[in-house]
Parts: sequence; C-alpha cells; structure tokens
Amino acid sequence: MSREIVHLRFIVALALVACVAALPAEKDVPKILRYDFDPQPNGGYSLNVETDDGIVRYEVAELKEILDENNKPQFVLVVRGQYSYPRSDGSIETISYVADELGFRPEGASIPQAPAAARR
Repeated sequence: MSREIVHLRFIVALALVACVAALPAEKDVPKILRYDFDPQPNGGYSLNVETDDGIVRYEVAELKEILDENNKPQFVLVVRGQYSYPRSDGSIETISYVADELGFRPEGASIPQAPAAARR
C-alpha cells in the first residue's frame, strides 16, 4: 500500500473517532417513583405522579353537567391539579390549575396576573 493511502485511512479513522466523541451524552431519563392513575366509571379520574428528579403532578377530573347555548345539557370534564418542579436556582416552582368549560387557568408565582379589570 502506498504511504498516501495509509495516511488517508488514518485521517478518516481519526475523523470518525472525533465525530463519535463529539456526540452529546445521553441525558438520563428520570425514574418514576410513583404513578397512580385511578379511572372512574363516570369518566373522571385521579392521577398522581412523582419522578426522582423532583417533578410532582397531582390531578383530579370529574364530569360536570352544563347547559349549552341552546339550553341543552351537556357534560364537560373539569380538571383540577398542580405540578411542581425544581428550578435551576434550587427553589421549587408550583403551578396550580383548573381546566373546564372556561378554558385552562393556571396560577403560580411565575404566572403573570391579568389586571383586575380583565379578569371580570
């Protein structure tokens, strides 16, 4: 084999090693410490999840009967819950929420509050 071919093979092999070394390390997938899901016969449920990276989520859902624009009864799922996670500064962020016929309404220290006039 000529010296140029050996040299070229060495450069290609070195480039492949550099590419593999430059790949990002796989991120650890958090382990689930608790997962409780309790479906109800009426369509509601409760959910409780906790992972080893500090994420916690709790949620309860139930059916609610409302009247539509034609005064006909219909059911909507009302979900109430909260989740929390550790922030980069070490503090814990907690968000509480309700989701129903009026939409998704989160509350928490990091969620900006609408002016009082807009909430009416």
